[in-house]
Amino acid sequence: MSDLRIGIVGAAGRMGRMLVRQIDGTAGCVVCGGTEPAGSDFLGKDLQSLAGLEPSGILISDNTAKLFDEADAVIDFTMPAASIAHAALAAEKGKILVIGTTGISNDQQAEITACGDRAVIVQGANMSLGVNLLAQLTRKVAAILDDDFDVEILEMHHHHKVDAPSGTALLLGKAAAAGRGVDHDSVADRGRDGITGARKRGDIGYAVLRGGNVVGDHTVIFAAENERIELTHKAGDRSIFARGAVRAALWARGKPAGNYDMMDVLGLAD
Repeated sequence: MSDLRIGIVGAAGRMGRMLVRQIDGTAGCVVCGGTEPAGSDFLGKDLQSLAGLEPSGILISDNTAKLFDEADAVIDFTMPAASIAHAALAAEKGKILVIGTTGISNDQQAEITACGDRAVIVQGANMSLGVNLLAQLTRKVAAILDDDFDVEILEMHHHHKVDAPSGTALLLGKAAAAGRGVDHDSVADRGRDGITGARKRGDIGYAVLRGGNVVGDHTVIFAAENERIELTHKAGDRSIFARGAVRAALWARGKPAGNYDMMDVLGLAD
């Protein structure tokens, strides 16, 4: 089987460059192109040179439709509005799309999900193996413990992150809600300020920290009278997300059109 041709949208960004390096070091796939928005200073730059590799002759362009024509799979760590457009292109051209974008609203998600009728869309709030294992553990622990254990999600990221709580924190909170068999949005407490009153039994609380260059720390706390269980994952480098995204693209090859997540990729789906 020939190597999977992977394109990268947002190829000049931190994650884009890391994806180029990850693909270069992974058997079974090659980088076939990358894009940046019109007007970007990176247009016309060599894709691999920007990533610190030997020049490849593949230049960054602003023609996303052409990228989808040439690629077997496209990886997207951009912005919600852009991810919707990329999902539509993947559906139009019948391609694989791996989405690691966070901050997607329910309405935006519905548009992306609809594109899964004609494309293979693998989407994850977090692409790392460790985080997805943490989500599974969170679901199992939540299913075992009753509401005597309060659930709190604590997350910290670098000061450039624009969405809160993080997509990963919400992934973990939804895993806890699924374990308890409750609707996440009806029990989520996403912010506390001032005189809030006593904590409501059964709520899933979120606390958000921002500062420095923290890649991503997440802790799920199950707190009861006189005991506390904490499950934690700390990301030391963004390469773990790139590695997971490339693995997802390779896994998706040959799959029927549909919407998948990292639990499917890792064989952890129920």
